[in-house]
Amino acid sequence: MENILVAGGAGYIGSACVEYLLDRGFEVVVFDSLATGHRAAVDKRAEFVEGDLNDREKIISVVGEGNFSGIMHFAAYSLVGESMENPGKYFSNNLGAGINLLDAAVEGNVESFVFSSTCATYGDPTQVPIPETEKQDPINPYGESKLMFERALKWYNRIFGLKYAALRYFNAAGATGAFGEDHRPETHLIPLVLQVALGKRDAIKIFGDDYPTRDGTCVRDYIHILDLAQAHMLALEAPESGHYNLGTGNGLTVKEIIDTAREVTGHAIPAENAARRPGDPPELIGQSERAKNVLGWKPEFENAKDIIASAWEWMREHPDGYES
Repeated sequence: MENILVAGGAGYIGSACVEYLLDRGFEVVVFDSLATGHRAAVDKRAEFVEGDLNDREKIISVVGEGNFSGIMHFAAYSLVGESMENPGKYFSNNLGAGINLLDAAVEGNVESFVFSSTCATYGDPTQVPIPETEKQDPINPYGESKLMFERALKWYNRIFGLKYAALRYFNAAGATGAFGEDHRPETHLIPLVLQVALGKRDAIKIFGDDYPTRDGTCVRDYIHILDLAQAHMLALEAPESGHYNLGTGNGLTVKEIIDTAREVTGHAIPAENAARRPGDPPELIGQSERAKNVLGWKPEFENAKDIIASAWEWMREHPDGYES
């Protein structure tokens, strides 16, 4: 039975991946500082270690004693707007603290390292859907910090033989039966829209309605967290090191997401226009043929209505997030 360390396993995507691994017979240890994650988001079947990746000695000790065959790394800050205001926070945590985890993997003789990367490493793409061969030119420090860690992975592979997979995914969405999205503060579109339906917000703000898209609002590729979890598990056994896009290949505008949420919830969901946010590309849609062909990845949730419905079901059962 394989033993996997999940760094950031108390977060949104990490918690779903932990559940997915446990359901398939893996043993899992979650390492998380709870700075942005939730203790209640850790599957009760997993062992939990509270710790910060900036504590180099602790993470090296935990990995050294754990006999892990693989590590999944989700522990990063991920707010684009905040990264434009406080870039040092993103470089020190997303790169610097991540290096401690890489060193722990090497010292602990870990075979496989799966990294939660992002389509933000591409910046403003020259073609959409975005292929893995697209030039990486981030337009915000968040994307830059993820790209820098990808480059570190390549060198650790070349120097130490650490096998890795960098999974560049698009907009994570949806929920499992037990785990859902609860950020503090919440910045993701789907939970914000659903909070309006719940009566927790008066209206949803649309940040920019003058983009060069079909209705003037940003286009994003929304992917269910269970499909992301499947890809992470498959990446543990990737035949070669490298990177993979994880997206549906279809994009929806902000207005289309709001309309779909209105249909799912039966609520009016008032919307109001607001200024553009810095660092937001007009359109991000991903080609994921390499993940399908090399990893054998088969996404199951490619319908936005189903994705939003899963998030709505979780939110109705957890109206105050994990505090409820």
